[in-house]
Amino acid sequence: MNQQPNIRQTRLKKGIYILPNLFTTASLFMGFYSIIASIQGKYFLAAIAILVSLVFDGVDGRIARITNTTSKFGAEYDSLADLIAFGVAPSLLAYTWAMFFDGKLGWMAGFLFLACGALRLARFNIQIGLIDSKYFNGLPIPAAACVIATTVIFFDHIGFEGTFHNPYYCILILVVILALLMVSNIKYYSFKKMNLRSRIPFKILLIAIGIFLIFYYKPEIMAFVIILGYAISGPLWWVLKFIQKLRKKDLNIDEPKQAS
Repeated sequence: MNQQPNIRQTRLKKGIYILPNLFTTASLFMGFYSIIASIQGKYFLAAIAILVSLVFDGVDGRIARITNTTSKFGAEYDSLADLIAFGVAPSLLAYTWAMFFDGKLGWMAGFLFLACGALRLARFNIQIGLIDSKYFNGLPIPAAACVIATTVIFFDHIGFEGTFHNPYYCILILVVILALLMVSNIKYYSFKKMNLRSRIPFKILLIAIGIFLIFYYKPEIMAFVIILGYAISGPLWWVLKFIQKLRKKDLNIDEPKQAS
């Protein structure tokens, strides 16, 4: 008789939360559509699909937190959807668009991006609650995927339609760098603790309005610049911190000499 409550407590809960998982499914669908578009040679549409997938991926987690419908199932489903939408889809897009001409090196670079993306997601899942949520440990896989997507959109905007014969393996090198940044320990700002309700200087508001107007006028260029800037921000931040450490060491060495 005493064992009956324990058996009921250990039973798996039936059913899933429908609303956040619908958005996760929409993100997965757009990732799959991007794959189909890449195979058909519709590279611009494939890139747009990745960006739309990013929007759905950002919405599902927020809805789950707002409606208090977070679950372990949703977290695992979200990671699997991310691997398709931001791992398989961008690597295939980069390969069919520009790295196909690089032979074995092309598909090896595409696989490296996919493998590093999978490792990035696995590491992120086990580090939840262990590291400061204010920062990402390594370049997030959605950001890496969006660098590839906005690169395709940017080159399409300046007149490179169809496949891109990239000189000096430039796209291949970009994909490899993005892959390595994902599995690095370089910190990236997550924007999760950004307080939009706090007061800001008037100049900041003017700058934000200016960026919005420029983005509206040339979204193909500004999206590429903003996403690429975010990818570069991590290494730049690391270099600045490294220089500061060197300066502090130099100051510590000089102080005893001055005292003597």
